[in-house]
Amino acid sequence: MKQTFFVTATNTNVGKTYTCEKLLIKYANMGYKVGYYKPIETGVINNNPLDGSSMLRLAKSLNSDFTVDINDVVPYRFDLPAAPYVASKGLEIDVNFLIKQKEYLEQFCDVLIIEGAGGLMVPIRKDFFIIDLIKKFECDAILVSPSNLGCINDTLLSHKVLSDYGIKYEWYINLYNDKESFYDISYPFLKDYFGEVRFVESI
Repeated sequence: MKQTFFVTATNTNVGKTYTCEKLLIKYANMGYKVGYYKPIETGVINNNPLDGSSMLRLAKSLNSDFTVDINDVVPYRFDLPAAPYVASKGLEIDVNFLIKQKEYLEQFCDVLIIEGAGGLMVPIRKDFFIIDLIKKFECDAILVSPSNLGCINDTLLSHKVLSDYGIKYEWYINLYNDKESFYDISYPFLKDYFGEVRFVESI
């Protein structure tokens, strides 16, 4: 099996890193060699990408063949906690380099988990967004939605843009906000509309 998944979300702080952790453990437990890639991380303090570093340590603990370093896994790091287009402060992000880096990392694993930045329409360039990067990577996506009030609108918008781009994807709810009210406020519609609601915890 050779498979690459791009973990994206309806917005920032929804649970992409947590979902990546669950996926890495899941596929490792299934006997696959796993790897991790976060092409761009913003909000980095002292050039230490916290999300990328923690997931790299996990991937290495699960796959001894994943002999890469943090510069391979998180090639673009910016200190400003903003969209890459803004955080880069005029530095052009080389998409072709990011594609080559993905292909390089795929050599060390059976399943590569890629973590995006923010949501699908977060800009990398003025006219190039996270969803365009997913399309360029030619991989399946995993969409994570929050459980708080407003998730219906954000989820439907994200589903639409993924469908419009022709990207194959799976969808999960990260049940961490409004846990008590989710089943009364959002779940009835989501269940009726999609037929099935899956949760990150079930990965």
